[in-house]
Amino acid sequence: MQLYNSETRRKEEFNPLNPAQVTMYCCGPTVYNYAHIGNMRTYIFEDLLGRTLRLRYPVKHVMNVTDVGHLVSDADDGEDKMEVGAAREGKSAWDIAKFYETKFFEDYDALHCTRPSVTSRATEHIQEMIALVKTLEEKGYTYRTSDGIYYDTSKFARYDALVGRSRLEGLKGGARVEMSEEKKNPTDFALWKFSPTDKKRQMEWDSPWGVGFPGWHVECSAMAMKYLGPTIDIHCGGIDHVSVHHTNEIAQSEAATGQKYVDYWVHGEFLVLRAGKMSKSGGTFVTLQTLRDKGYDPLDYRYLCLTAHYRTQLEFTYESLDSARKSLQTLRREVAKAQETALRQTAVSTARLGEMKAQFQAAMEDDLNAPKALAVVWEVLRGGDLNAAETVEFVKFADGVLSLDLFRAPEEKKVALPEEIQQLLQARAEARAAKDYKKSDELRDALRSAGYAVKDTPQGQQVEKL
Repeated sequence: MQLYNSETRRKEEFNPLNPAQVTMYCCGPTVYNYAHIGNMRTYIFEDLLGRTLRLRYPVKHVMNVTDVGHLVSDADDGEDKMEVGAAREGKSAWDIAKFYETKFFEDYDALHCTRPSVTSRATEHIQEMIALVKTLEEKGYTYRTSDGIYYDTSKFARYDALVGRSRLEGLKGGARVEMSEEKKNPTDFALWKFSPTDKKRQMEWDSPWGVGFPGWHVECSAMAMKYLGPTIDIHCGGIDHVSVHHTNEIAQSEAATGQKYVDYWVHGEFLVLRAGKMSKSGGTFVTLQTLRDKGYDPLDYRYLCLTAHYRTQLEFTYESLDSARKSLQTLRREVAKAQETALRQTAVSTARLGEMKAQFQAAMEDDLNAPKALAVVWEVLRGGDLNAAETVEFVKFADGVLSLDLFRAPEEKKVALPEEIQQLLQARAEARAAKDYKKSDELRDALRSAGYAVKDTPQGQQVEKL
């Protein structure tokens, strides 16, 4: 299997630390608002990665839920996003977190993303975060300011591992943050923030440094290492996490353990609108519910995401979503035809079937080339190289990775049926149930004479006007 590693900037052969259990950590949602479909594109690509890995290995997949500590600014100032959500809706931060986590996983499930082996909430791992900060303090990587405990990035030689030296110099020049008077370096970041003295936060804890709350970056390191150990096979996230969040994770994790933190960094590109990147702050905010309200199925969107490689930007338009919906329905109709024919077949020629499965798997194992894998599915369904029974077997295998529910009955073309036609169909269904095939055939001919074609599928009778 080949994966593009963001740290080395090349595609590499994947060699897990322990083939008996691949470890994968994925940055989860900050649950202060609904996830938008750009966010969900990342989770779809991570699900494809997990499903592809499971063709060869057991996988332990950990995903965090950030329910505290994510400030509105990368400069470690501004309000916590959870407090912002609470003020916006007049609820407690705890209620906000619970509500939006539930909504997130409703969307996650609707898109057929596999639930993580472990879902770790930041608020349930405060002591692990405090322990990590204490370790960094003991090793001399921290300093104190008036508003928190900070990590001194100048003391970590590999701070440019993900972003590269030239880009890091740009960040230091002020491209990323405005320089605080108390910061030693522009790229230094908060490990623990002190609660304000003029008001009480809803989410705060005692610590060796005073009452406060964890920084966003320290959360993922503490939870990832708790469940997966000091070195992880794969760490995933959106491309926007590279320059700040994941760069800081490497710094604090490797400084604390003295070991490499992640072997393969895998990042997904943005979903974009014509106006630019989809974001909550920018007002370009389309949710999965928005698509449902317009009559789309969540899997229509999953199909759209599979038509572009995860490392390329995908432009979202309703025209492209319409095309994805039509393609998915066509696939399901082709599968239904194969199922109908396969009922009369028993022999499966494993040689050709094995070859097509191998082509599909090779596409997915080539850095998750989902568009190429989809092309193999279309080739099988349209090419006729496999018999119907083989086709059904292949689709079961492929859909275990793509998870497009290809065996779902396709949407029927809406046909307004006169009452007498409905009565003929009902009589024919009863005849077939009674195994009176002579009468069933006579009723089928009567329907055809009346201008309607009927065919039998695993999902029952389907009728079309001639």
